[in-house]
Amino acid sequence: MKYPFLSLKQANAPFEEELKHAALGVIESGWYLHGEQTELLEQEIAAICQTKYCVAVSNGLDALRLTLKGYISLGLLSEGQKVIVPGNTFIATVLAVSDAGLTPVLCDPREDTMGLDAGKAADLIDDDVAAIMPVHLYGTPCWDEQLKELAVAHNLLVIEDNAQAIGAESDVEGINGTRRTGGLGHAAGISFYPTKNLGALGDAGAVVTNDERLARTVRALANYGSDRRYHNIMQGYNCRIDEIQAAMLRVKLSHLDEENARRDAIAKVYNESICRPDVITPTRFDAMRQVWHQYVIRVENRNDFMQQLEEQGVGTDIHYATPPHLQPCYFEDLEGHTALPVTEDLADHVLSLPIARPITEDDARQIAQIINAI
Repeated sequence: MKYPFLSLKQANAPFEEELKHAALGVIESGWYLHGEQTELLEQEIAAICQTKYCVAVSNGLDALRLTLKGYISLGLLSEGQKVIVPGNTFIATVLAVSDAGLTPVLCDPREDTMGLDAGKAADLIDDDVAAIMPVHLYGTPCWDEQLKELAVAHNLLVIEDNAQAIGAESDVEGINGTRRTGGLGHAAGISFYPTKNLGALGDAGAVVTNDERLARTVRALANYGSDRRYHNIMQGYNCRIDEIQAAMLRVKLSHLDEENARRDAIAKVYNESICRPDVITPTRFDAMRQVWHQYVIRVENRNDFMQQLEEQGVGTDIHYATPPHLQPCYFEDLEGHTALPVTEDLADHVLSLPIARPITEDDARQIAQIINAI
């Protein structure tokens, strides 16, 4: 494949020597959990998200699960209450809500951001809705004045799914006065899955918040419910990050601004170079900082389009072909949701183009020429 959709080996190649050196440092230290690398990573992630606290955990799903379980432990959420989530998201967003004993309420997205539509969310508010979970899908912030006002007016907890957008910035201040995703609401879950802009060499995640009580609760829950050794204050889990992954992430974190800028430049080339009426390119918002975890177009006859691109050496992927409410595991649980026409239309037409390393701006121009010609 001349233009692979993703090669993790090639994506990590520029940092290989740094990664090896960092791994060796952890091996030689003899300290593999709850060590210096994790502590430093937490400080650095909190600084990026402009929050006071960060708890590094095992993965992005666990980050959301622990956040919701933490709020239940603190009495700020109760099992059975509702959480508004976007209809078009990776299933982990919905799984976290269900796992906590809460009820996911699916909301159709906006056409331009493909993120949760605050206007439609307002129509879903009732006395049982206690939280809202905007997803910064594909690296575009899902935050505006309407969403902020909705959360404040109804005293909703805002729990961001920031799995795909670390380093992104909204054009509207969050409830804490900052603009960085992860720090817009009350808490956020982050994924460091290897394919992310900031990806581990395994699995990892983090919870960020300005709430000290929540941070302490999440930290305890992630470590068997203990606040100190052999002292379990709640029934918890084993959701810890290890020192190797923390060290790997710290290496790649030092290159995150460069990586996000590289992706933004490629997205700009795509938007300027793809010119055919049957291909809808994603919206660029000049007042925001988008980080382009994926570059997602919309096309008719997607399967034929993909095949023709593959024949020309262009790898593609689909994020996501089947939305949560159409997954077998949710057929019964989500059968009472409102109509989700935009969600289902996106699922039928979205197509992700290569944007991760080793793709360059010149590659993007070549791919755009192929798209325009087929």
